[in-house]
Amino acid sequence: MNNPKIVVLDGYTTNPGDLAWTDLEALGNCEIFDRTSPQDIVERARDADILLTNKVPLDAPTLAALPKLKAICVLATGYNMVDGSAARARNIPLCNVPEYGTPNVAQAVFSLILELTNRTGHHSQTVRDGRWAASRDFCYWDYPLVELAGLTLGIVGYGRIGQSVAAIAHAFGMEVIAYRRNFSGTDLPAYVRPVDLDTAFAQSDIVSLHCPLTPDTRGLVNTARLMTMKPGAFLINTARGPLIDEADLAAALNAGRIAGVGLDVLSQEPPSGDNPLILARNCVITPHIAWATQNARRRLLAQTVENVRGALAGRPVNVVN
Repeated sequence: MNNPKIVVLDGYTTNPGDLAWTDLEALGNCEIFDRTSPQDIVERARDADILLTNKVPLDAPTLAALPKLKAICVLATGYNMVDGSAARARNIPLCNVPEYGTPNVAQAVFSLILELTNRTGHHSQTVRDGRWAASRDFCYWDYPLVELAGLTLGIVGYGRIGQSVAAIAHAFGMEVIAYRRNFSGTDLPAYVRPVDLDTAFAQSDIVSLHCPLTPDTRGLVNTARLMTMKPGAFLINTARGPLIDEADLAAALNAGRIAGVGLDVLSQEPPSGDNPLILARNCVITPHIAWATQNARRRLLAQTVENVRGALAGRPVNVVN
């Protein structure tokens, strides 16, 4: 394909200026947009041979309006923003980047766990506010300080990230139990005990979600599921926001039904101002940054270039549809 047209619809979050697009630009006529609103997608992508998106949605009607499109490359691991079936019906491969962020997401899981168990940010702010200087005692704490050693971590979704989280948990001296739909052929380390989904929620002191968003997992965490958890348990979600019924979770937090939640994802991103979790008790939320270290984004961009290169050569890799 001579001088193919490559369009990046939302490149800013992948590369806000600290990386280079040089290798991608070397592959063809490359047009990079920081952001693309829904009404501009077709106009910008109309002549594209290869289309790159992170979170800009590509539904069936949009794809139908792009007759020249040869391949779609997602600047992410998740690809639910693209109608893969519609793309497949037109023989358009959909390629993702499956493994670039594993250590970063696992690290973020424990940043959320440690914030909930040590309340580092809160106590640091009290020191800045002058409270320690005015204290009659040499120390104080406003929340129970929780030791991780000996606690049970339940991992829901034992893929690459879940496995990395399990290894870190083991290093902290935690007991690890894990659920996945099919453990057949999975070489589990001795420190991981496979369990069913109900057991993972019921027996864990901390539950960490690492499953994909599917019709079966949407709303996985709801009032009924929360009622099975220990009252002192914590919930962590760095996977997909819609795994959780947010109204149900906010109600459980405000009622003290579970001890706390650490979230890096929400059902709508950016969230609406009235999302009930934003003001819920004992809820720590970060703005979908678990994936976003510079090293991770560098790997993401490098693999995306290889995905584009493969698609241009007629040998697409990392095809998910």
